[in-house]
Amino acid sequence: MVLGFDAKRIVRNATGLGSYSRTLINSLSAADADTQFLLYAPDEGRDDLRNQIIQRPNVAFSYYTSPTGGGQVGALHPSSLIPKSLKKAFWRSRGIVNDLQRDGVQLFHGLSGELPVGLRRAGIPGIVTIHDLIFLRHPEYYNPIDVFFYRRKFHATLREAERVVAISECTKRDILAYSDFPEDRIDVVYQSCGTRFREEADAETKAEVRKRYNLPEHYILSVGTIEPRKNVLLAGKALKTLTSYLLPLTSEKDLHLVLVGRQTSYVRKEILPYAERNGLTDRVHLLSDVPNHHLPAIYQQALCFVYPSRYEGFGIPIIEAIQSRLPVVAATGSCLEEAGGPDCLYVHPDDAEGLAEAITRSLPGAEGREERIQRSLEYIQRFENNDIAQQMLTEYERCLHRS
Repeated sequence: MVLGFDAKRIVRNATGLGSYSRTLINSLSAADADTQFLLYAPDEGRDDLRNQIIQRPNVAFSYYTSPTGGGQVGALHPSSLIPKSLKKAFWRSRGIVNDLQRDGVQLFHGLSGELPVGLRRAGIPGIVTIHDLIFLRHPEYYNPIDVFFYRRKFHATLREAERVVAISECTKRDILAYSDFPEDRIDVVYQSCGTRFREEADAETKAEVRKRYNLPEHYILSVGTIEPRKNVLLAGKALKTLTSYLLPLTSEKDLHLVLVGRQTSYVRKEILPYAERNGLTDRVHLLSDVPNHHLPAIYQQALCFVYPSRYEGFGIPIIEAIQSRLPVVAATGSCLEEAGGPDCLYVHPDDAEGLAEAITRSLPGAEGREERIQRSLEYIQRFENNDIAQQMLTEYERCLHRS
């Protein structure tokens, strides 16, 4: 069997969709040596990301190649006037179908919520993984023009799809709410999560990381892109309202907030001004460009983890925090309760006082804290190294059988 995959995120995205795609391909190629996995990307992308795909005989990349123009020597071919970026985008959305037919692809999997137009007409069954529909659920976080095109692309993808994979029950509910795609052709397949955050960093590594990032002694942690949807300003408001702790601290100012992630204009417009107005400048720490191998030591030296995001498709940082033996406080309203389970604490995304109270219940010495951590560790085992390959191969069989 020959299966094709949209590999743009594999070679371009370091986290999120890229991590999901690379993990899945590596799992699939190991699980089924008799199937050929062809990865279609507009270009080679980043070497460090592409090389995370394990080299096996049944895995190969295929890249966009610009068509050769005819005509006499020195003549400008019309296609030469079109920017290459547009050519690649058109290839990924439509032209790729010709390459799939050429290569004898029997099924195509869109790993990041998209399928090319013309796939069904070409007789190639398609399956798509949809991670979230935030642009429909919370369009206020997007440019209206982007929402218009994302919506069109979403519905066009569903017209091409034989089956849909949702990464959470929350995402499945959104697909049903915003489309008429048949429920019996949507399955939830949780993404596989490794267990590296369960491994305790040694004292030397922790000390090195603490010194490198100037980490405070007592801190609450949040990890993720620092943007309005992530709502980390709520953590700053909670920090301001916290007045008593279960730690033998000399004063409330000994408790800090560490935010790890790519910074957007939200930092300049909201986070920093709020911190300055409320005397929190020295207690709010912003870290960017933190390599993955430093993250476990940052997690493991925190007191608790907060994730007040207004909306997520899943919530991997919550699982990483639990693996690091941290109590988690997250927001209600999306999939975070699904990711963290019943023993994390959840508050409304506008409830700063509720978040402060939940943080107090999550600091060392709080009643039930250690028991909640242990039960959460047991809960997330359903996501750790789950057999995503076999689940996905079953999805492919269903897709091919229906077609």
